[in-house]
Amino acid sequence: MAGLEQLCASREIIITCGSGGVGKTTTAAALGAYAAARLGGKVLVLTVDPAKRLATALGLEQFGNIETRVPEELIVEAGLESGGELWVAMLDTKQSWDDLVRSNAPDPATRDSILANPLYRNITGRFVQSHDYIAMERLYEIHASGRYDLIIVDTPPSRNAIDFLDAPERMADFVSSSLLRWLITPSRSRLVTAASRPFTTIADRILGAQFLSDITEFFVLFQTMYEGFAERAESVGRTLSDRRTSFVVVTTLEEGPVRDAEFFLTALAERDLHCGAVILNKALPLSCTDPVATAIAGRLSTGSAGLADELAAAVGDSIPGLADSAQTERVLRELGRSYGDYRVVAIREREQAASLAKLADVLVTSPHLDRDVGDLAGLVALGQSLW
Repeated sequence: MAGLEQLCASREIIITCGSGGVGKTTTAAALGAYAAARLGGKVLVLTVDPAKRLATALGLEQFGNIETRVPEELIVEAGLESGGELWVAMLDTKQSWDDLVRSNAPDPATRDSILANPLYRNITGRFVQSHDYIAMERLYEIHASGRYDLIIVDTPPSRNAIDFLDAPERMADFVSSSLLRWLITPSRSRLVTAASRPFTTIADRILGAQFLSDITEFFVLFQTMYEGFAERAESVGRTLSDRRTSFVVVTTLEEGPVRDAEFFLTALAERDLHCGAVILNKALPLSCTDPVATAIAGRLSTGSAGLADELAAAVGDSIPGLADSAQTERVLRELGRSYGDYRVVAIREREQAASLAKLADVLVTSPHLDRDVGDLAGLVALGQSLW
């Protein structure tokens, strides 16, 4: 079975998806750091779901919409030979929308009018759907620039990421919709039809003339960019299904995250989008189901007076006053039973993993780490275990 190294080497865009709290952002950063070191070239980690602590982990004070390079010396200090460049960026929704308008507006006057329109400012600043689309637009823009050999994208939690996937199609539908044409028709004609007059009269009374004016101005101005937006939205959508793009689903093996992972894997299959890997974070090690270890745990859980006496004596030799055989035997029994409980969970996890493995090319298991991933050295350790 191919591994993550081959997946990263053969793709130009990898989009990580998963529930909140499963380590998705950390995993994306770890993959990026290790890919830059092992494969060379320029690697960008683009986070759509803002995570302030990621900057700290990468050794940066902050980063934003403009790509920032992680200093080479920090990567070397973290234990990796520097073979390439690691860059990071965090989506700024408002700034990205403004840049898009500037590049698509037909003239400076239209550009300035859109940027100053109150409705435009509200849509780009507050609406979740605008965040979804502009994230895909930003990905498309960076990829089309050819500045990076590999882009790893960290998306919002799973079910919101479905909106993320469908955003280009929704934008294309919106700019070509009959509703949009109907809204701007009265402003292009001195004649207001009898059918539209009652609507505008009531709307004016409820919403206010200024609000209607802002809506009309926004849609009229937006229509001037129709062709550019429609073509761009279609291109963004094609990028997702391109053979150079692959998805990686990140999950733990807890019930909720597994359901979300299955939901997202199904959604990818329905859209004919390539799922390159499933990464299982915080999984119990295979040793939890080892037959010899299981036999030992079983013997301990039923009691072993002889072993307890020997262990109590050994403890008493090093720590006077602790040579208590009965207490030692109780501890050994509890250890054996605890191992049995972990074994049950581990078997269940293996069954869940086998089910998820059928839906992706690669299945990678990452065990619990000894410490939290809060710095670049931790990201490197995680990346190494995944690789």
